[in-house]
Amino acid sequence: MNLFRTKPIDSIAEENSSLKRCLGAADVTFMGIGAIIGAGIFVLTGVVAATHAGPAVVLSYVVSGLACVFVALSYAELAASVGGCGSAYGYAYAGLGEIIAWAIGWDLLLEYGLGISTVAIGWSGYVNNALSAIGIPLPEMLTKSPFEGGYINLPATLIILLLTGLLCIGVRESARFNVAIVFVKLLAIGLFISVAAFHTNLDNWKVFMPFGWNGVMHGAALVFFAYIGFDAVSTAAEETIKPQRDLPIGIILSLAICTVIYIIVSALLTLVVPYTSLNVSSPVANVLLQLGKPTAAAFIAAGAIAGLTTVMLVLYYGFSRIFLAIARDGLLPARFARVHPKAKTPVTVLVMSGFFLATVAGFTPIGQLAELVNIGTLAAFTVVCGGVIVLRRKQPNLNRPFKLALHPVFPILGILFCGYLMLSLPAITWLRFVGWMAIGFLIYFGYGKKHSKLAGDDNYAVRMREAVE
Repeated sequence: MNLFRTKPIDSIAEENSSLKRCLGAADVTFMGIGAIIGAGIFVLTGVVAATHAGPAVVLSYVVSGLACVFVALSYAELAASVGGCGSAYGYAYAGLGEIIAWAIGWDLLLEYGLGISTVAIGWSGYVNNALSAIGIPLPEMLTKSPFEGGYINLPATLIILLLTGLLCIGVRESARFNVAIVFVKLLAIGLFISVAAFHTNLDNWKVFMPFGWNGVMHGAALVFFAYIGFDAVSTAAEETIKPQRDLPIGIILSLAICTVIYIIVSALLTLVVPYTSLNVSSPVANVLLQLGKPTAAAFIAAGAIAGLTTVMLVLYYGFSRIFLAIARDGLLPARFARVHPKAKTPVTVLVMSGFFLATVAGFTPIGQLAELVNIGTLAAFTVVCGGVIVLRRKQPNLNRPFKLALHPVFPILGILFCGYLMLSLPAITWLRFVGWMAIGFLIYFGYGKKHSKLAGDDNYAVRMREAVE
């Protein structure tokens, strides 16, 4: 068997019939914003400023944003020309071969799955803070895992199960819910900007880079978590009405909007108060409390809850579509490739993964494992940039409705930026990542290799291409 056999792009198009096309450019743009703006802006900004970058956290966001720009352009080209709901997994299958595709698919499941559970735990904390503020706090036994002295993190478990139900109902309904919640968190951010802009103090920037350039880069590797999710837009290819036009718009526009917001908010945070005071779980709300604006702070807390909700929703959406794509190719059991005939959603994947992810969020302290999300995402982004270069060489005549300019400069820059950020992560993160990938290859050689549709039927790709033609 040739482990590097690629999947014909025509065969990917043939699969685009089981899901319902109902999303436009605005929907996928809001999907991107919903995925990007969350824990990064409401939590990480202050922590990174206080412990790694100081006011130069602004530069950390610029560096991470630049890396994402090069990657986003690569995603836009591949999403428009290759399509499919598998995102980087599908692109790797088309250009780099099955075993690389499996590795990146397994990597993406780590990114999205762990991201969902991690954000759910953060969401639980914000909700409990809000309940405490109105005098009805939850018992600690219901907000902590057994490893932390509790029974279960009940809010984290329940929110994942609720989102499972919403995604099972249909993608259109989920998109509408996402748009409504995105407006709430954008209003909250707008409120912070309008208040903080009148309380800046340039003295707080006298020492702009207290931790040096290394601090800025380490900060960039950490705040990269804030950008995770824009790639989930590409998993909506099969449910977008005009994917060749709307996906590039959604990917690039959502990233541009969120990058500007991140830079403005991080600048204001460090201008309003000394960066040393920002090492708290809710820095944006905390700054407003320091300014004597409790009502505005409460609204910010509500915006944070809304922001984390949409992050989970979009990550969960992407997780289920990637799982579906891998199962379609036979690398995971066929039951996961089933789509509900009425709802046109992968209900089996959603229900089974929903209970698993809810269990992880409820009974496991995620903590430091959040860094695994970063390294998994950076690895996937590197493959996407490489996929653009390979496909340009292997299939120069492929129809590319969106064509990346300055090729191969931008993809190479994307690879270099992502590689540098990966090297900025701790060694323990690399060890955990290697362990996860080792488990993945055991599954591939124990199951996927034997059940792969490309390997099991040499005429599979030919018949799929003929079906398209």
